[in-house]
Amino acid sequence: MELDFDLPELAGRAYPVLASLVTPRPIALVTSIDAEGRVNAAPFSFFNLLGANPPICAFAPGDRPEGGPKDTARNIRATGEFVVNLVDEALAEAMNLTAAALPFGQSELAHAGLTAAASSVVKPPRIAEAPASLECEEWGTLRIGQNRVVVGLIKRVHVREELYDAPARRINTEKLATIGRMASPHWYCRTRDRFEMVRPD
Repeated sequence: MELDFDLPELAGRAYPVLASLVTPRPIALVTSIDAEGRVNAAPFSFFNLLGANPPICAFAPGDRPEGGPKDTARNIRATGEFVVNLVDEALAEAMNLTAAALPFGQSELAHAGLTAAASSVVKPPRIAEAPASLECEEWGTLRIGQNRVVVGLIKRVHVREELYDAPARRINTEKLATIGRMASPHWYCRTRDRFEMVRPD
């Protein structure tokens, strides 16, 4: 079976097909602020870490149906800053609530029962309930068709104390129960079922 998304019969099917194939995807619960300092929180599963020297991540908020930027993209363009809050099993339901289309000015954090915590080097707050948060400065935003790809330089990492092995300077991955995005439209996975393969010399 070969799929050509340029064919008329597959118009608009790239998202449901690809979002169900490229799995699991990590979830970025992004907090940003607008020019007036109002906080926005929104989840994105088109997200990943892209490099470590310097540390960078990227996510793709896309456009609204009418073609304008979503609040997160607009806020980042205005302020140049955002925070990626990782999502674990305990945060899953609240993350899902932040995806609701709320009336303008209504707080997603309050709607989801989440707590804003001060960041260290950027103005947008992090989410206190997140297992880890990445404070980011916008490196740039790429426009590719109706896609916006926001690339961020990671300036600070906040991680729950029990997740960090200070002597080894590593994450205790067995204690990090992040979730992943699976098939479109509503499926997720837990990441506790793992196996190890040692890389060959």
